[in-house]
Amino acid sequence: MGDGPGWEVRHGDCLPHLEAMPPGSVHLAYLDPPFATGRVHRLSPRDRSAVYEFADVWETPRAYEAFLRERLVAARRALADSGSLFFHCGRDAGHVARGLLDEVFGPSRFRSEIIWHYRRWSSGTRGLLPAHQTIHYYTKSDEFVFNPVWEPYSPATNVDQLVQRRRRDGASKSIYARDDEGRPIPSGAKRGVPLGDVWDIPYLNPKARERTGYPTQKPLALLERIVALASRPGDVVLDPFCGSGTALVAAVSLGRRAIGIDASEAAVALARSRLERPVRSASRLMERGRESYRTADAECLGLLAGLDVVPVHRNAGVDALLKSGEDGRPVAVRVQRPGETVGEAASKLRRAGASMQAARLFLVVREPGAGDTPEGVELIESPAAMIARILPGSS
Repeated sequence: MGDGPGWEVRHGDCLPHLEAMPPGSVHLAYLDPPFATGRVHRLSPRDRSAVYEFADVWETPRAYEAFLRERLVAARRALADSGSLFFHCGRDAGHVARGLLDEVFGPSRFRSEIIWHYRRWSSGTRGLLPAHQTIHYYTKSDEFVFNPVWEPYSPATNVDQLVQRRRRDGASKSIYARDDEGRPIPSGAKRGVPLGDVWDIPYLNPKARERTGYPTQKPLALLERIVALASRPGDVVLDPFCGSGTALVAAVSLGRRAIGIDASEAAVALARSRLERPVRSASRLMERGRESYRTADAECLGLLAGLDVVPVHRNAGVDALLKSGEDGRPVAVRVQRPGETVGEAASKLRRAGASMQAARLFLVVREPGAGDTPEGVELIESPAAMIARILPGSS
């Protein structure tokens, strides 16, 4: 290893580098090549200190196919017999990649088609919003490194039933096994659910600390999962299209050795700088789950039943937005909380509404109080408040 302790990044076309590697010297290969999008990808970091770009334009589909085939053959040659290859691709050429991988590795060496699922904002398009990429998982032989990963049981799982051993009765029906006294026999400790082939890992948001400004940068959490799944500490992880170096950072952080190659001098410099000063963004979504973001007050939303609204989560000033809006601008609605004055509720609604350029602000009042109507906020009595006003003593 040349550049740093346990890693090196090489500049140039990856093909001659791959062909020069000793056979069987790599334990895990991750390939994230151009996706045949027909575009020049260009992006800069927030401080505009650099411009990262690469051309993903090909003369013909055959030229792209030949480019991949040569590099897959060379990557397979560099793999150890117990090694694995993960091929990352998008929707434009995924069918090409799968056919080539079957050709180079053999259909029987296919292990999984991993779907990396994420959610991203996008402008309206005529069609379905792209929300995933595909990672094809192949091994060089049937004897390969695989470290099982276990996930928590679903809330809908009857865990109490899982801890009981089962057996087949005379009709081959699955029943609970019982001892001589009729008591259920425990089945032993449960580790959880084996990791599936759909991975819900968030896309890097624009403010993520690890974001570099490289056009196709992947989350470190995604590459750490791949490295942990298919390699051991001390193994060599290869990324022949390393770009910003995420796979290399993941490998080194998990105690592996890493080799990266890229045709762009700017990408090589970026990857080296990340390896020298690695940064990782914490992901609340992965730590706590997507449901942790659902913070809208269910009782307040109940008072808006019948309105065509979108609940607003993680916002102290607005509970919902009308889907229709007004003149292309949002219409914000808030429900007064118990113990909160009308003025306090209106102030929170005004601040939140100003930040989202709301056309109108509606406050549902549950506990009317004396005082002027807050400026810019339209008050609507809740059913309970209206009945209490009409029939004093009914509350």
